[in-house]
Amino acid sequence: MKKCHVLSAWVIGSVFLFAQQKKQVSDSLTNSLISLEEVSLAGLRINENQPLTFSEVQAEALKERNLGQDLPILLNFLPAVVTTSDAGAGIGYTGIRVRGSDASRVNVTINGIPYNDSESQGTYWVNLPDFVSSVESIQLQRGVGTSTNGAGAFGASLNLTTSAPSADAFAKIASSAGSFGTLKNTLKFSTGLLNNHFEFSGRVATIKSDGYVDRATSDLKSYFFQGLFQDENTLVKALSFGGHEITYHSWVGLDPATLASNRRYNPAGEIYDDLGNLIGFYDNQFDNYKQDHFQIHWIQQYNSFWSSNIGLNFTHGEGYYEEYNDRWKIQNITFEDELNFDYLQINPITIGGETINSSENISRKWLDNDFYVATFSLNYDKTLTSAVFGGSFSRYEGSHFGNLVWTQYTSNAAPNHRFYESTADKNDFNFYSKVTHQFNNAWTLYVDLQYRSVIYNSKGTVKGPSEIDFDDQLSFFNPKAGITYKASEASRYYFSYAKAQREPNRSDYENGTPKSETLHDFEAGWRFKKQKIQLSANLYYMDYKNQLVLTGALDAVGEPIRTNSGDSYRFGLEVDAAIQLSDQWVWQSNMALSTNKNKNFYFRKNGIQQNLGKTNISYAPSVIAASNLVYSPSTVFRIALLTKYVGEQYMGNIDAALSKLESYFTNDTNISYVWIPDSWIKEVQFSLLINNIFDKKYSSNGFFYFYDDDSSTPGEVVTIEGVGYYPQAGTNFLLGATFKF
Repeated sequence: MKKCHVLSAWVIGSVFLFAQQKKQVSDSLTNSLISLEEVSLAGLRINENQPLTFSEVQAEALKERNLGQDLPILLNFLPAVVTTSDAGAGIGYTGIRVRGSDASRVNVTINGIPYNDSESQGTYWVNLPDFVSSVESIQLQRGVGTSTNGAGAFGASLNLTTSAPSADAFAKIASSAGSFGTLKNTLKFSTGLLNNHFEFSGRVATIKSDGYVDRATSDLKSYFFQGLFQDENTLVKALSFGGHEITYHSWVGLDPATLASNRRYNPAGEIYDDLGNLIGFYDNQFDNYKQDHFQIHWIQQYNSFWSSNIGLNFTHGEGYYEEYNDRWKIQNITFEDELNFDYLQINPITIGGETINSSENISRKWLDNDFYVATFSLNYDKTLTSAVFGGSFSRYEGSHFGNLVWTQYTSNAAPNHRFYESTADKNDFNFYSKVTHQFNNAWTLYVDLQYRSVIYNSKGTVKGPSEIDFDDQLSFFNPKAGITYKASEASRYYFSYAKAQREPNRSDYENGTPKSETLHDFEAGWRFKKQKIQLSANLYYMDYKNQLVLTGALDAVGEPIRTNSGDSYRFGLEVDAAIQLSDQWVWQSNMALSTNKNKNFYFRKNGIQQNLGKTNISYAPSVIAASNLVYSPSTVFRIALLTKYVGEQYMGNIDAALSKLESYFTNDTNISYVWIPDSWIKEVQFSLLINNIFDKKYSSNGFFYFYDDDSSTPGEVVTIEGVGYYPQAGTNFLLGATFKF
């Protein structure tokens, strides 16, 4: 704590010192800095002249709502987006789905560096709390999008660019507080450009919340530091950022009866006596994980046409989740194996002539990994033709193991006995070539070719323990092409085709022998842009082969289980509008209509393999709509009404009535006021966010499971179905203030 106070004092003092210095930054250097920043985006981002579907968000547009909630929640109002929160209030473990595709199918890059976990392919924003405070801009590409680094996009690509350099020195202190004991504190600073060439900036933040769900606490810490050198033709940036999260388990969900009687109940950590009476909860039922990222980027402009971008990254992550395995609960509710000595890899013991081969226990399941990445691109940009030649190489090294912390009955196990252990290595090579050529004022051609090679292997045991031993080598060629027609200065039409292929994730290998997936994505759209109105409409057809769809079931840590579905498709229409109704009123809205089907889905029901024919793909609502109505009577005051509708969706692929997640309609209010005092404080911004103002009782996520019962009726197999839900908070608020010096 003392070190934190010293660091804070040094940062604020340094910034004020630099702010007192009169620096003359030449316009040419400032402009070259902006130009070089754009070069760093050229390889992975798309623009309105290219025939792909995307939304662009500047971090400035999110600052009024950036009061502690995770990045997916802040992107909730983008087209075709559905977000989820385990703890119910947007802090802790959160998720995002785009066009019905879960986060493991959304390719995420930070400054062009892959962020998706190499094995699960998911993204865990809880590991980077308050990261939006260090983001400059976000581009969400729906569909396959442009070729990118990391796992292939099967629903969307999310490209984040961290904070741009500031020519002027500043310091910001942002604090917010609200419902469920939520408290966020952020300190951000920049030295401004020193000697026209150097800048140092950073951020430290803490977020605490009790969560809407009982005991779904979050204790989150994060940091971001950046140093750069730039001149007219060179930009070199070094970044270090990361986070440490400690969250109480809230991934268990609620059965329908408990949801009806006590929406905030959390079954995690339950402790029962021998008669099944609940006597308490385990205090340390925590997820504890720390992740650190280190990046270096070198951007070089050689002449008016040619430039290059080289990036290096190292990420280290390690942590565990701890759980109490209660005898009565496992034997009567969950029916898992965590009590058995065979599972724990320890020998039976004899006490008073009785052989003991199971025990209540506390375990920690660990992940320790390193991720190395090198990215490169060579960019050519002339009047009619632009081209990017680039790619990446990454290596992942992971270790999975479980330690036994305590057992009710002492056996031969040593302290921290390791009851399973496996290692994993994954090499990923990717090369792409993109060309955009404008034939005349009307027609522009886009061609994008990508080759990707993946070598993924794992050896050892997984919890159970059972062996995991695979060595997969896959190669993918993913072509993309399209054309844009410029009908006028305001109107453009486009059509594109893109192919994507990707490998299964670790859970898929653990649960069977999965096949790689293939997607053919067809996009046709229209963009219209004038001073007071922007419109876009997009029609898409995504045809899948061996799509790995969510079954609705979860594994022991709340991760979704998937299965190859054979042939399937997603077909939809997306409409997006931004209209300035008057000098004081602006309305932004979007709607996504879709049908998402498995063509021939096989399922073993009541002991008989059945072809269910055409079924709905899980977690794919046919209607998603959002609205943001903003009233700004002055430049310093703003009030917005944010509305979200998500239609009903199935949590499985067999169209079971029980698996249907009901639709929901929510409304939030966001109010902000900027005060500019005549003092050493340059600006103060006050923000109020009231979520779910009409106190809607809803669940944004859930799970569906089934199992065969052959014991109730001799000779007969009956498939039993069950569901669970993740309830979201009713009316709640966050109030914050940001001071800029």
